[in-house]
Amino acid sequence: MTEDTTPIPVSPDDEVLLTSLRAKTWADFLGQDQVKESLQIAIEAAKQRQESMDHTLLYGPPGLGKTTLAHLIADEMGVNLKITSGTALAKAGDLAAILTNLEPGDILFIDEIHRLNKVVEETLYPAMEDYALDIVLGKGPSARTVRLDLPHFTLVGATTRFGALTAPFRDRFGLIHRLQHYVPNQLQAILQRAGKKLTLELDDQSALAIASRSRGTPRVALQLLKRVRDFSQVKYEGRIETVLVEEALERLAVDSLGLTEHDRRFLETIITKYQGGPVGLSTIAATLSEDSGTIEEVLEPFLMQVGFLQKTPKGRVITKAAYTHLNLEYPAE
Repeated sequence: MTEDTTPIPVSPDDEVLLTSLRAKTWADFLGQDQVKESLQIAIEAAKQRQESMDHTLLYGPPGLGKTTLAHLIADEMGVNLKITSGTALAKAGDLAAILTNLEPGDILFIDEIHRLNKVVEETLYPAMEDYALDIVLGKGPSARTVRLDLPHFTLVGATTRFGALTAPFRDRFGLIHRLQHYVPNQLQAILQRAGKKLTLELDDQSALAIASRSRGTPRVALQLLKRVRDFSQVKYEGRIETVLVEEALERLAVDSLGLTEHDRRFLETIITKYQGGPVGLSTIAATLSEDSGTIEEVLEPFLMQVGFLQKTPKGRVITKAAYTHLNLEYPAE
């Protein structure tokens, strides 16, 4: 499945900021109540049995807290957390190097796990089920297989494309949870808690103004908060007020629903050049001089979520709600 990603770039400074604002305890992690409860029960049961926790798969749009949950699981279990990504494990030897260095009970977190190489994925099967690693030594007729025993570990996988995982791989996870988008009130609470850590006085209205433009995603909300903080520091001597927030976000070309300049250009191009559709993806990509993958994975998911875009067998169609939001006249037919 493909979900919303934000086109706002994440700089190294932003990464440091977001890491510093990451929830350190379950109480600090707001939202996703059903997922938290299920994970906490699984953790407590594993601790009582003195076993490693079941392999866990977390999926959903980026920026909702999958990595943070992996950190919380490791902290609660009192074990080490090893972090890697699907693209970093290019060959089976890369995976073997990590697995053989794990301690009993450790957690291996693989981000974007759907991007694992097929050979690496199949190497994981016996490691997940039997806690063993099959290594092929030599080549040709003299080649032989050696099985190495592994400590009992927990694999926590995170993916934005659940459907891209093969069925045999999905079936090996004992816990599978989908993270949902946040509502503005939840994001408001997250922003105000982050504001305290940044020593910012963020009132309810200002926090809600940022939250309503954050596309239901904590990561986007915190990125916008940083930009508002910068704007406040330069223009308003560090004060944060609702008027300032709206002015700052207007300068960033983020409108009341969280649409960016890229989103509006996408919608307006289809409306003005193709009468609102239907129009094919390749045609849109050529018109916008954009990669079709970027359009499918970055622009379209959020526009579909807010009801501004429909995918039909004949192509993409802009809805009446989008015309209204852009203050454009909807065609009579």
